[in-house]
Amino acid sequence: MKVIPVIDVLNGIVVHAVRGKRKEYQSLQSILCKLVEPLEVARAFRNLGFSDLYVADLDAIIDCSTNFQTLKNIADETGLKLMVDAGVTGIERAQKLLDSGVSKLIIGTETLQKKSFVGEAVRLFGSERVVVSLDLKGDKVLVKLGFDGCSDPICLLRQFKIMGVSQVIVLDLERVGSSVGVNVDFLKKVIAEVGINVYVGGGVRDINDLVELRTLGVSGALVATALHTGKISIDALKHEGFL
Repeated sequence: MKVIPVIDVLNGIVVHAVRGKRKEYQSLQSILCKLVEPLEVARAFRNLGFSDLYVADLDAIIDCSTNFQTLKNIADETGLKLMVDAGVTGIERAQKLLDSGVSKLIIGTETLQKKSFVGEAVRLFGSERVVVSLDLKGDKVLVKLGFDGCSDPICLLRQFKIMGVSQVIVLDLERVGSSVGVNVDFLKKVIAEVGINVYVGGGVRDINDLVELRTLGVSGALVATALHTGKISIDALKHEGFL
């Protein structure tokens, strides 16, 4: 299982995301990096031995102002494999993201109106480069008004799998930055009933959570707060074979 650090970019700087309340996000404070510029935080993670980085481009998700040059700089200067959610809902912007050096394109349900876009992206870019983010608030799937897919999360994941999706992020915004733990029961259900590669975001507290997720068969864990506060140390990650 991969441990993938996360940076949330808002107004061009890295912020501390808490429970999806974006108007309340503050500048990042971290024991790992004193600066808040995305490239500098990415460099810090690269220097610690990480190979992948998840970027939530909140500027793009909120108003479509994607930080293409920032993403390109991170990819070019750090060599990190970038997974990026930039609120993409069309092929043209998806292609531009991939041209910026992004390794995996994240399609979040929060900004999705037509499920057919997912199938189109998989056909054009391949299942290795397209990851669907099942954006949740508790047990409710977040989608755009008028979304034409299932409202039940398991049903929706099955629809995506039929379209060729092979990787999904289960991202509970209520748990992001909260250190309350992950919804293990739901993850077990997804793995057992859908049979798809699962990444988890939101709520990871400590190294024990990561070990439990690995035991469940999770493919990757997205972690931010626990790394920045030191609740998950680099030494612990190395000791457990995550780094």
